[in-house]
Amino acid sequence: MEILGSAPKGPSRAVAPPPRRPGGYEGSWRLTVPSLDCSVPGARHAVRDLIARQGVPIRPDLLHGLLLIVSELVTNAVQHAALLSPEVGVEVSIGPAWVRVAVEDSHPYRPRPMEVGDECTGGRGLLLVQAVVEEAGGCHDVEHTAGGGKVVWAALPLTSPQRGR
Repeated sequence: MEILGSAPKGPSRAVAPPPRRPGGYEGSWRLTVPSLDCSVPGARHAVRDLIARQGVPIRPDLLHGLLLIVSELVTNAVQHAALLSPEVGVEVSIGPAWVRVAVEDSHPYRPRPMEVGDECTGGRGLLLVQAVVEEAGGCHDVEHTAGGGKVVWAALPLTSPQRGR
């Protein structure tokens, strides 16, 4: 698994990290995983570890939803795009108020949520993503890449959505 991002350069020394300023968790990171089923938990764990390492102020329920989204989007790419995409890119972007995950593959097909019957054991991934995003007050979409593939992304606010009382 290759991880690119904001890692310090130079020799490793045992020094105390500088104090974290408000919003010091912001940035963008990208990892590339092979289009294999075993990459799904690896991608999920990498995102979880990144969020923890950066000290992102995220509620536990929102983190669980974010990790579910990562699992579902990487699973979809592995299951449906592997023939044209031997690797899947996972990007995490963290801003002062949002966290965004995006999964990129080389397949041109634009996924759509499917309505499946009770007897089906799969096919609900995008419906789960949609539900998590809506509950959190976020947004999601699919964009085509210049190379003919696609990026499926979801963004969640780090604070609770304002609800009517």
